[in-house]
Amino acid sequence: MYYPEPLAKLIDAFTRLPGIGPKTAARLAFHVLNMKEDEVIDFAKALVSVKRNLHYCSVCCNITDTDPCRICQDKTRDASVICVVQDSKDLVAMERTKEFNGFYHVLQGAISPMEGVGPDDIRLKELLTRLSDERVQELILATNPNIEGEATAMYISRLVRPFEVKVTRIAHGLPVGGDLEYADEVTLSKALEGRRELF
Repeated sequence: MYYPEPLAKLIDAFTRLPGIGPKTAARLAFHVLNMKEDEVIDFAKALVSVKRNLHYCSVCCNITDTDPCRICQDKTRDASVICVVQDSKDLVAMERTKEFNGFYHVLQGAISPMEGVGPDDIRLKELLTRLSDERVQELILATNPNIEGEATAMYISRLVRPFEVKVTRIAHGLPVGGDLEYADEVTLSKALEGRRELF
């Protein structure tokens, strides 16, 4: 189907985003076409601002507009615990629980030989540097419960042994509101492993 060149370029740009196919890209492009000009300009400015003004925190490697990031600057947080997550979205998910008051370390990925991602491609050197701080007593490994996340957690647990810090892994299992009949074998297995006494 023929589209004028500017619209075709916009559709092509949207298809480069993850999870956006040609139909969705066309729908988004036509939505932009119908937006007011000042809304489109604000949208474009937001895109440019993200690329120009965000960088990685020099301490935890989270995406931030200040250095160090606001979490690393927070003196009320517990310096004895570092929670290791794969990416910034995971950090946000942990923060939403309002249950964790320590610091974070964002790996910006996970070890995945199939995708050519090795230990040197994620932020492990920065993590090891942070473990030289004597205040750190525990490392919580909160990587995703998939093959890459498990491999990364195992690698880190072996890597940090010389630091004599307690290494824990977040529990995995059934989601609240989930049904046993729909759970896969691995999830059920992890739920059984992570069971705890009620009384």
